[in-house]
Formats: sequence, structure tokens, C-alpha cells
Amino acid sequence: MIKRKVKLAAADIIVLLSSLLIFGTPLYFLVINSFKSQKDARALSIAWPETFHIGENFYEAFSNQNYLIIRAFGNSVLITFFSVLGLICICAMAGYVIQRRKDRLSKIVNGCILTGLMIPPAILPTIWVMQGIGIYKTIFGMVLVEIALGIPFTTMLFRGYMGSIPREIEEAALIDGCGKFRIFAVIIAPLLKPIASTAVILQAVTVFNDFVNPLYFLPGNKNATIQLTLYNFMGKFSNKYNLLFADIILITIPMLVLFIFFNKRIIDGMAAGAVKG
Repeated sequence: MIKRKVKLAAADIIVLLSSLLIFGTPLYFLVINSFKSQKDARALSIAWPETFHIGENFYEAFSNQNYLIIRAFGNSVLITFFSVLGLICICAMAGYVIQRRKDRLSKIVNGCILTGLMIPPAILPTIWVMQGIGIYKTIFGMVLVEIALGIPFTTMLFRGYMGSIPREIEEAALIDGCGKFRIFAVIIAPLLKPIASTAVILQAVTVFNDFVNPLYFLPGNKNATIQLTLYNFMGKFSNKYNLLFADIILITIPMLVLFIFFNKRIIDGMAAGAVKG
């Protein structure tokens, strides 16, 4: 029994050290090179810097292009907030209906949503449609794109979690005279807090870190998102790796902190949703 516990503890330590090595080494590489001078950073080594240039590197990265990173951070926060809000409202209701209804129409809708997980977005047709209705290069248009891309996965999360909520609760509410909308708003919605927290964190990280979609659907410096500042840096400071790494650290910190503090909620929500409906 004792030997088994020792083996399990040793296995846990090995896994932990391996994880620290795999995930910690790239982070250490980024941080240590963001502290170096331009000459030292170009060597792309993990050696300790001869001289530290922390303040000047991060200030130059922060003040680049008339403090572009501040405007980009504001754009990213706006897009993330409204995208996640729209996804939670739409997908919670969609997951509820799909899980509770067993008719042919719900199966067709469910199939369409699953298809959305497999088919990549069509860039040019989407741009053509957005230009036609006048929302291309706008925050509103970008929010709609992020919502559309996030609906399949988020709906499946809510649908899976909905299977853990007993139908008897709704039946009792129907007997008491509640309508379907009131049942969802008053009874079901409060029970969705665990999976809603999971969806908020996962989608917030996904949207905030999105690089490709803003590049296509929200071009222009005034519309820059936080990830596109990295693209601008690569063009302007292609040989200044110390500033490039400093910018990476600045745009990584918000979502890294969010993930560290709320990773338990992500795991709890995913585990609670792993119930056969």
C-alpha cells in the first residue's frame, strides 16, 4: 500500500515537472528575452541578460505608434464583451431547446450546428456579405462574426450540461402555471451558472486572442485588436526581438491571469456538462 502511494506520488511529481518544462520553458524564453538589449535578444537564447532593459523595452512597446496598444486593447475588450454576451444569450436558449425537444426539426438543427464545428469559415463570401450590408471594418460586424463562429461549440456545451437538469423541475413549474419562457428565465437560467462561467472564460480567451478573423474582417490601424499589434510590430521592428517579446508579454498577461484564476471553473463546468442528455 505504501509502495503504491510512493509510486503515485513519484508519477505525479514527474508529470508536474514535465508540464513545467514543456509550458514553462517558452514562457521563460519570452520573459528573459524581453529584458535584454536588442543585440542580446537577436541571439534568441535562454541565457541570462548581461544588462537589463526592462523599463525602456516595455515602455517603447507600450508607446509604439502613439500608444496603439491602448486603442487595440479597448477594441479587443469591446469585441470580447459583446461577443461573449451574445453567445451566452443565444446558445443557452438554443442548447435548452435542442436538448429538450426530440422532434425531427431539432435533430436537423443539431446536425447543422455539428456541421458548423467541422466546416471552416468562408472568408471572401463573408466579406462580400458584410460589405453589402455595410458592416465591414466595424466593431459590430466583427462581433457578429465572432458570435457566428462560436455558436456551434458553445451550444454543444450548454446542450450537454442541460442533460444534467431534471425534467421534473420544468414539469412542476408547468403545473404551477409557468409559461415556457418564464421557466427558462426564472428556473433554468440560474441553474446554468457553472457552464455559463465555463463558456464565458473559454470564449473570452478565444475571442480576445483571435488574430486571423480581425485581420480579415477588421483591417486598419484604428480598428486594430490586441493581437494585431504583434503583426504591426513584426513589420516595423522585425529585427528588434526584445521589443517584439515585450509586446507579446503585454498582450498575454490579461488572458493568462484570467485563465489562472478561473481554470477550476472551466474544469468544473466541462465535467458537469459531460452528462448524457
